[in-house]
Amino acid sequence: MLGLSLPSLRADGPIRLHPDNPHYFLWQDRPTLLVTSGEHYGAVLNLDFDFRTYLDTLAADGLNLTRTFTGAYVEPKGAFNIARNTLAPDAQRFICPWARSSEPGYANGGPKFDLTRWDESYFSRLKQFLRHAGDRGVIVEFTLFCPMYEDTQWNLSPMNARNNVNQVGAIGRNEVHTLDRNGGLLAFQEGLARKVVTELNAFDNLMFEICNEPYFGGVTMAWQHRIADVIVETERGLPKRHLITQNIANNKTKVQNPHPAVSVFNFHYASPPDTVAMNHGLNKVIGDNETGFRGTADAPYRIEAWAFLLAGGGLFNHLDYSFVAGHEDGSFRYPDSQPGGGNAGFRKQMKLLGDFLRGFDFIHMRPDPAILGEGMPGYALANRSKEIAVHFGKAGLKEVTLHLPDGSWNAEWVDTQTGKVTAGGAHAGGKKATLAVPAYDTDIALRLRRD
Repeated sequence: MLGLSLPSLRADGPIRLHPDNPHYFLWQDRPTLLVTSGEHYGAVLNLDFDFRTYLDTLAADGLNLTRTFTGAYVEPKGAFNIARNTLAPDAQRFICPWARSSEPGYANGGPKFDLTRWDESYFSRLKQFLRHAGDRGVIVEFTLFCPMYEDTQWNLSPMNARNNVNQVGAIGRNEVHTLDRNGGLLAFQEGLARKVVTELNAFDNLMFEICNEPYFGGVTMAWQHRIADVIVETERGLPKRHLITQNIANNKTKVQNPHPAVSVFNFHYASPPDTVAMNHGLNKVIGDNETGFRGTADAPYRIEAWAFLLAGGGLFNHLDYSFVAGHEDGSFRYPDSQPGGGNAGFRKQMKLLGDFLRGFDFIHMRPDPAILGEGMPGYALANRSKEIAVHFGKAGLKEVTLHLPDGSWNAEWVDTQTGKVTAGGAHAGGKKATLAVPAYDTDIALRLRRD
């Protein structure tokens, strides 16, 4: 058991921003972008979830990222109309960093929590999760906190005074993540951040996210900056430094006054993906680390992924509801009422996207909308002296107009659902290079290389 809790140590250090192009990552001495379709963040806190099978499935599907929550936040059954929600453990199957007391009365069964004591079995499970992920090339984005969207979530949190023996947290849900109205919780929140940062310092396949969707539930920017400061202060006395990620907004906004320690700026439901262009000047990774609420079909999320990454994003995480306890291989068939999608076929499409981009020297490419002719519905990444990647997210195109740099360019069309490649011939550079488009369904990609 002790051996399982020890991390895998690598000489090249934790995942970090690429020094030549900080819009992407450097991991194990290789340029890296993160593409995945992962479970709903309960892999560690839900004792019924077999994370080994889950991580094995991600790796086998060619994906390299997962996102998971600490347990400071947990959901009730039926939240957001999610069937078999991994963030909603069965009664007495919830585990978190804080230990249980001897006093009964936790809202979902079992004793209340003691916020002055740590549950070592939780940290053992968490380290096993990280080690197993690292051995399979999977990066973990570890989300420390989450707003309480409704009273139903706040009623289950260990930070709620009803659920702990420490007489703290006797407040409303919109005051939990503040510096001045938190009912004594701030010291325990800082303590949790210090504990997990210290316990996990040796792991290289790790990034710390401050808070999920802090634009809900009264989470203040000052509080977020304080948690970022705590992470930085804690790691000053430790061997390794990890990336800090921050969730900025749903859809899009321009980042204002960023904390200097934040290296990854995440958005949810990032469509249209011009949020990348708005924030490209930060010279940090821009991520889309949650999708959903657009139905259960593949196409909306596939198009979102291609558009976001071809616009210059460096991280995409689809929220995949086919991963549940008992179906950790991603085989659960959720009802049509599910707020999002995910399935084995979609994961193959995400692997195809990742492989497409990794087939380029993407570290030396930049978003280049000028490649596209007027009115062309797409996004382009380019190294104008060498290669160009384009995605068109609109059905029915018969031909497209591109502004190609001088020279001769060989074109290949790629089906985003199957990976089938159709030769597109050689094309001379110029401001109005017209290319015929092969038959396709909803969206299609184009690979151009200098002859």
